[in-house]
Amino acid sequence: MINITEKAATHIKEIAATEDIGYLTVRLKIIGSGCAGFTHDLYFDDQIGELDEVFELDGVKVIVDPMSIEYLDNSLIDYVEHDFGGAFKITNDKITGSCGCGSSVSY
Repeated sequence: MINITEKAATHIKEIAATEDIGYLTVRLKIIGSGCAGFTHDLYFDDQIGELDEVFELDGVKVIVDPMSIEYLDNSLIDYVEHDFGGAFKITNDKITGSCGCGSSVSY
C-alpha cells in the first residue's frame, strides 16, 4: 500500500493544473543511484503497465512497478516546505539510512 498526504495530493493537483497535464496519475519508482544506493523518483505518467500496482488516494492515482513495490510498499508520499521552496518526500520503515544531503537512501 502506498499512502499520500493531503498536502502532497493537493500539490500534485496544482502542478497538473498549472502545467495543463490533463490527468492526476503519477509514477513512484526506485532507482539505483546516489551515494547511499537508491533514489526515489516521482513523475506524471498515464501509462499503466499490466504488472503495475495502482493506488488511488485523494483523487490521485499512484502507479508502482513490480520491482519498486518490493522497496516502496507501505511508503508515504508527503510534500514538505523548505526555506528555498518545497519537495516531495518519500518515507517508509524499510529505509535503513541516507546520504549526508538526503538525496539518496539505503534499504
